[in-house]
Amino acid sequence: MTIFNVYIISKAGGLIYWQSHNSGNAEVEATFTYPLDFLLGENNHSIYVKYGEKHGIEVGHALVAINGLRVTNKQLVDGRPAMEVLQSEKNYPLSLKFSRMTVSVNERIMMLSAFHSIYAIASQLSPVDHSSGIECLETETFNLHCFQTLTGLKFIVVADHKQSKVEELLHKIYELYADYVLKNPFYSLDMPIKCELFQTNLKKALDLADKSSGYSGTTTA
Repeated sequence: MTIFNVYIISKAGGLIYWQSHNSGNAEVEATFTYPLDFLLGENNHSIYVKYGEKHGIEVGHALVAINGLRVTNKQLVDGRPAMEVLQSEKNYPLSLKFSRMTVSVNERIMMLSAFHSIYAIASQLSPVDHSSGIECLETETFNLHCFQTLTGLKFIVVADHKQSKVEELLHKIYELYADYVLKNPFYSLDMPIKCELFQTNLKKALDLADKSSGYSGTTTA
């Protein structure tokens, strides 16, 4: 069971803090014959698995090398377009290496801003007054959990779908925020969080949650 990422969004929808946890780019390599057993897609800068899984390679994984040659911006280091190599049967068998797709800071800001808007829409669509909004989005490989405070601040944890006691962890993160961020005389509300004690105690809480699927323990001052 794993915690992947933690995000904090201001009441205006701005990303003011994020921390990656257990989201390293472990690479998976395997040899394939033609045709491939999964469907590949393209975005502006990478080739990724769009559908299908095999040899530990999953949907969303990005292609990083072909026959040991690194793939950058959809091209091999020798200048050949990677997709052309993949589409030609004469090139097979091919050794393909994949890793979890990286997300830039700007992309994170855009995605979290979009979630902020979707959260508001979900609250408005609710047939019940005073809806809490989106508390959990479930997928086959991970869940996104959200806790919104009375002041509109959102705490988000992205975790393995089998991770338990995430609600307890979200409230603990809120406590750490109140103790080490709000009480910091040098911190201004809704500004990016750069408090060392908060980061240190948050990491401890995440490590403990990984080990015990929950949180119980003390923090350091």
